[in-house]
Amino acid sequence: MAPLVVFQDERLIAVSKPAGQLMIPGRGPGPGLPLRQEVEAALGRKVFVVHRLDREASGITVFAKDAATHRALCLEFEKRTVRKTYLALAQGLVPSDGVVDKPLRTFGSGRMGVGEPGKASTTRYRILRRLKGSTLLEIEPSTGRRHQIRVHLYAVGHPIVGDPLYGKERPVGGAPRLMLHALELVFSGEAFAGLKLRAEPPEDFKKTLERASL
Repeated sequence: MAPLVVFQDERLIAVSKPAGQLMIPGRGPGPGLPLRQEVEAALGRKVFVVHRLDREASGITVFAKDAATHRALCLEFEKRTVRKTYLALAQGLVPSDGVVDKPLRTFGSGRMGVGEPGKASTTRYRILRRLKGSTLLEIEPSTGRRHQIRVHLYAVGHPIVGDPLYGKERPVGGAPRLMLHALELVFSGEAFAGLKLRAEPPEDFKKTLERASL
């Protein structure tokens, strides 16, 4: 099955990753080929991974078509000149917009958590809609730590619906997928200034959101 391409030019290709698919070959099974291999098969050439999404999440992700573009894109993410926007359905009624500024570290189990010594991590969120027992949030992480959004929301008492790792019940709310979607990337660095990449939520995200509204 060919990946859903949302943008490409001579330097890069942006695709919408489905929930449950691995980015690259790794531990444990995923549906079909890892996304990088799918993209390479569709293009008939090697591509370079620029950033990663959790297997359970869906949304926009970028691959470079050559080594020079890969270096330039990675530098943009390192310098934080890429604005990342996500959608997340959080369990419970979030009272107001907010910021979570808590360090994250890896624990012995391999799971991430809030604690010292940890890496500085900041996540901003804005309420889009309150539903019955959950809240749809627009999220902008300033940093890009592993599982950052998931752990930060769990830490403030509002884990992401469908999360199989972070929550008192797993998956949270019994949802069939993690309700976290990478919606948009906007570049402001010199090499890619003005580039805006967006992947609308897939049908499984929309259907789960509809059920949460009933």
